[in-house]
Amino acid sequence: MTASRALLDHFEDLVDPRTRACPHALDELLLTAISAILSGADTWVSVALWGQAKLHWLRQFLPFANGIAAHDTFGRVFSLLDASVFEACFVRWMQGVCGAFDGLHVAIDGKTVRRAKTAGESAIHLVSAFAHGLGLTLGQVKTAEKSNEITAIPELLDALLLKGCLVTIDAMGCQKAIAAKIIQQESDYLLMVKNNQPTLAAAIEQCFDTARATGYQQLPHTAAEWVEKDHGRIETRRCVVTPDLSCLGTLRKDWPGLQALVMVEAQRDSQGQVSRERRYYLCSRLADAATLGPAARGHWGIENQLHWSLDVTFGEDQSRMRVGNAAENFSIFRRMALNLFRQDKSVKAGVKTRRLLASTDDAYRQKLLGLQAVA
Repeated sequence: MTASRALLDHFEDLVDPRTRACPHALDELLLTAISAILSGADTWVSVALWGQAKLHWLRQFLPFANGIAAHDTFGRVFSLLDASVFEACFVRWMQGVCGAFDGLHVAIDGKTVRRAKTAGESAIHLVSAFAHGLGLTLGQVKTAEKSNEITAIPELLDALLLKGCLVTIDAMGCQKAIAAKIIQQESDYLLMVKNNQPTLAAAIEQCFDTARATGYQQLPHTAAEWVEKDHGRIETRRCVVTPDLSCLGTLRKDWPGLQALVMVEAQRDSQGQVSRERRYYLCSRLADAATLGPAARGHWGIENQLHWSLDVTFGEDQSRMRVGNAAENFSIFRRMALNLFRQDKSVKAGVKTRRLLASTDDAYRQKLLGLQAVA
């Protein structure tokens, strides 16, 4: 029997890094790994053990003439496998799932896999693109340190080609070159401004402070407000957007496509303790506050829906894979699994519960993977 290629076809460009004939084909290793990780495996040892327990099920889709590889084989192959090619295959798969990325709100942010390091070296840092609204990861790039997000973000943008999207990035990515790259791809940016751009941040803050003191009477703007109540806390969020860029002076020309300045104010009242925070943004899309306010808020979905899930449900932060490309490639598998669960609407339960279901229900796992046994 051979597997329906619905999933595996997207990874056909992968080249087996082994230089000699091996008893376990690369597509068999791929199918075992993604099936096992869907089902709760978080290490190569558990991937191999799961494969041995589910060999009869796996043989419905691929021959597995020599059974399941040892965990050392999984570790060695995926430590050598070209992570950039694997990532390109992952992006192509996501394009097949989502169609064109046009019109998406894409949040970009980084995450450190803290235990994936050797003595004297930094833990790997992964910069991901997350489609807010769909809840899907579109791609990722590895960088050695958090500070290198500045160079990783353009690489990720090149891989994704996010035409027509609104791209949101925190203050680390508020860079002129990144803004230019987004505009070149015919997308728009919403970039947080903090003190890593001190002159720019001071100018925007002064603009909104002056306008607020006069009730915004002299500043063309739109405004919107939301009130959220949760666990005894009341949060009032107000967004103000202005197309008036005069306060930036000559700084304006440094930011390609800039159309608006955005201020988001959050006031939190928890058991009588009141705190207030203001954030400022540059935006290349001239939209009203009712549109840009939720986009600014939605950016943090990448923390809650992606990073938190990877750590709590898939144990990514505890991963000790440290050899070659193993940590990055296993991370791609985790994101594949999370995307497969997010696409599935047949079971109303959290990802952790659905992982348990995938481990016990062969039909559910087969449905998630879109596999069909073919004689």
